[in-house]
Amino acid sequence: MIEPILNLDGWVSFFKTTEIPMLKRTARELGRVDLDADELNIRGIADIINSDPLMTVALLRYLQHHKHSVQQFEVVQVEQALMMLGMKTVFEKVRPGLVAEDLLQGKVVALTGMLHVIRRATRAAYYARDWAVRLQDTHFDEIHTAALLHNFAEILMWCYAPQQMMQVREMQLKDKSLRSRVAQQAIFGFKLSDLQLALAKSWVLPTMLIGFMEKTNSQHRQMRNIFLAINLARHAENGWDDAALPDDYKAIGELLHMSAIDVQAIVQSP
Repeated sequence: MIEPILNLDGWVSFFKTTEIPMLKRTARELGRVDLDADELNIRGIADIINSDPLMTVALLRYLQHHKHSVQQFEVVQVEQALMMLGMKTVFEKVRPGLVAEDLLQGKVVALTGMLHVIRRATRAAYYARDWAVRLQDTHFDEIHTAALLHNFAEILMWCYAPQQMMQVREMQLKDKSLRSRVAQQAIFGFKLSDLQLALAKSWVLPTMLIGFMEKTNSQHRQMRNIFLAINLARHAENGWDDAALPDDYKAIGELLHMSAIDVQAIVQSP
């Protein structure tokens, strides 16, 4: 596949007609599902999709474009989206035909980069949901989704612009102090966070998700939860001896009304 060299608006247009792939493990697990089974476990299907940021955003995009006129509230939870669309529709209309790993066949560095972002996203989503439950926040599933999708544009660009993403990576390897957004601006001409927000608005994703992406009301407890989880996942990726982690533990402790030592114990538990 020849990589398109596009500006921000060009990429938004590109993704209007380009299919969002899913992960190989998602394709494998969904392939095992028997839609004619008497006891189809929607929660089980939701768990499969909730571990795949690409399939999750594909599902929400489809729902937003096909929601009924009588729908009075936006759906962010994967389980609710499955119930509203129906499993047959999800498997016939939403399930992607493309697999992300197949798009990156032979591109080991790009594949590794994509999988690292996905691992970080799923870890952040787990933390955010766990903390929301501890805080007795009834929107814990929505918070999980928001954290999971925080970097979905970066994952998409690993799939469709791997050479450019590897250039970003090389710039950061040469200069450890270089921020990703600076490297992205240099290579793409825009930050991936700007692309993500533009895609979210173009796809008419739920306003709750767009609000988190715009970082409005950054001191709100749910917003702090999500971004502390994202920071922790990013720093922990470097190992549990990363120099930024003590500050993370302190900030998370303030959110959860716990000591930094107790926070360290719960986040490092298996």
